[in-house]
Amino acid sequence: MTPKRILFIGNSITIHPPKEEIGWFGHWGMAASAPEKDFVHVLLKRFAEHAGGVEPEARVESGVAFERGYATFDIAGEFMPLAGFRADLVVLAIGENVEALDTEEKQGMFGAATERLLKVVRHGYEPKMVVRSCFWADPAKDAVLRKVSDRIGGTFVDIGHLGSVEANYARSEREYAHAGVAAHPGDAGMAAIADCIWNALHPAG
Repeated sequence: MTPKRILFIGNSITIHPPKEEIGWFGHWGMAASAPEKDFVHVLLKRFAEHAGGVEPEARVESGVAFERGYATFDIAGEFMPLAGFRADLVVLAIGENVEALDTEEKQGMFGAATERLLKVVRHGYEPKMVVRSCFWADPAKDAVLRKVSDRIGGTFVDIGHLGSVEANYARSEREYAHAGVAAHPGDAGMAAIADCIWNALHPAG
């Protein structure tokens, strides 16, 4: 596909503002070494190359507050304005900040809330929907995300295997004082995430 507008909704792997106390000074996906190295920008470049140099317009939004409070989060109030962006492609990249889904009740609540989020942002039109799994694989969360993707007719992208490869972590590329930052995907990990999404949208053969 060749989208003209892409909406990304994610957490710190997608975008994180500067936070000096943890040694993070960027305003892009933690912990890529530069904006163009995070998975969002790598993916945008791939689309541009595919479309003869025309990069899609992108909107990158944080879903962290939703992750941490999905049970009571004002989904319509916070996310309905994004429907006005009229994205051709929506990439949902959440899950890592969601508390453990250790009961069927929590799994059901998170699934219902996530499905509602996706229906809100596509209100009134039918963009392509991509839902990716957690970078740090979590069977319960990933199962819920896969089911939600299936229910809304989206494309589920499993990236859990990437977190088992040490070379995909930022700590493998450079030193970080803060372990949390170091545990994020580095440039190699970001490129691998972008590749997984790209390949899911452009299957071989």
